[in-house]
Amino acid sequence: MSRAEPRPQIRVLLVDDHALIRTGNSLVLAATDDIAVAGEAATGEEAVELARALRPDVVLMDVRMPGMGGIEATRRITRSHPGTKVVVLTTFDLDVYAFESLRAGASAFLLKSATSAELTDAIRTVTAGDAVLAPRITGRLIEAHVAALDRAQAGPHLRTLLSPREYDVFLGIAQGLSNPEIAAELTLALPTIKTHVNRILAKLGARDRVHLVILAYQHGIAPGIPANGQPTTPR
Repeated sequence: MSRAEPRPQIRVLLVDDHALIRTGNSLVLAATDDIAVAGEAATGEEAVELARALRPDVVLMDVRMPGMGGIEATRRITRSHPGTKVVVLTTFDLDVYAFESLRAGASAFLLKSATSAELTDAIRTVTAGDAVLAPRITGRLIEAHVAALDRAQAGPHLRTLLSPREYDVFLGIAQGLSNPEIAAELTLALPTIKTHVNRILAKLGARDRVHLVILAYQHGIAPGIPANGQPTTPR
């Protein structure tokens, strides 16, 4: 019997100005068989340089660091290396810097109090390109800072850009539902949902699901955030 091929390892760059935190995360990842630490950085400047040299699959990015912070480092890395996903690590779930990092290009964020399982699951999820943030934390962050978004530049209502079924799927994403949950809600096959998600991303020019959620809030589509005080259902 032939031996099964090992799964390719996900290469992760750890970025934090506290060596103890980097060491802890490194030990967590070392306990897996599909995730490997590609390198470590203590500053945003180092993170940008190592991301260019190592081309990691995922960067675990601290927000607050001396010199170049995590937000600017995230912006530079995602702009130069679109294939590299950034997961932001933050201390507070209402940290404005975490929200700004999402707008800068991060695919997800986690609290530093996250469990080992939550950390490794997040890395695998963003690598698969199907990132979904916890609705509780995502909603609180965006609701706390949505007033800063420039809705005047929002453009045409998203419903005019999507087919009726695509819009239904988009609403599910805006509520923080996973693909299987949307499939169950709409009574559709999972591959069909994945196809709709890819079309929605392409039509709206969004990088990933996180930014679809931000678009939903920006346009007043997500629950509880009416755009300009108007009903979200088109007339």
